Amino acid sequence: MLTDQDLPWDATPFLPPDQERTLDVLREAARSCRACDLFFSGTQTVFGEGPERADVMMIGEQPGDMEDRAGQPFVGPAGRVLDEALDEVGIDRSRVYVTNVVKHFKWVARGKRRIHSKPNAREIRACRPWLDAELEDVQPRVVVLLGATAAQALLGGKFRVTQERGKPLEDTSLAPYVVATVHPASILRAPDPETRESEGRAFVEDLRTVKRLLE
Repeated sequence: MLTDQDLPWDATPFLPPDQERTLDVLREAARSCRACDLFFSGTQTVFGEGPERADVMMIGEQPGDMEDRAGQPFVGPAGRVLDEALDEVGIDRSRVYVTNVVKHFKWVARGKRRIHSKPNAREIRACRPWLDAELEDVQPRVVVLLGATAAQALLGGKFRVTQERGKPLEDTSLAPYVVATVHPASILRAPDPETRESEGRAFVEDLRTVKRLLE
């Protein structure tokens, strides 16, 4: 049986050769990824979805419980919040590629429920080659980082979404433009309806910035 010590903690050995790296080939290869300990607890790898050469790539932290069971990103409650916001600002969902910095669901048991647990830096680093391959293949015009984990994984640990949200960043290697905002799941965790509504409006405004960058 594999233990943590047996794992490479780097997904690079699981990636197909450079010349074969279409999204479909990458997705199939990711199914057998054993780069870090999260494959022990995740039901399956949850790879990104969307068109090759998408205008926008949206990057979250990790799949949630529903995504883990379905094998698709952003199909749970947070995904519905995202879809509704995209529709409100007029971004065609079919033009968007959605993925996560970590491709397996990390969770802790609470009774019969599986509760989200934040991936650590080692797990994020191990999974990074998959995200780099997605970025290289999709070549989005705008990258949207959803939440602090995604933003800090790609822009550095000192980056603060609360200070920089909604501001186009141009001097990065990720895409012509990068915009950081909150993760839609954080809107659902708001303590009351009024806060949830105000957070939802702010999220929509951040996506309006993305819409303007596409025009």
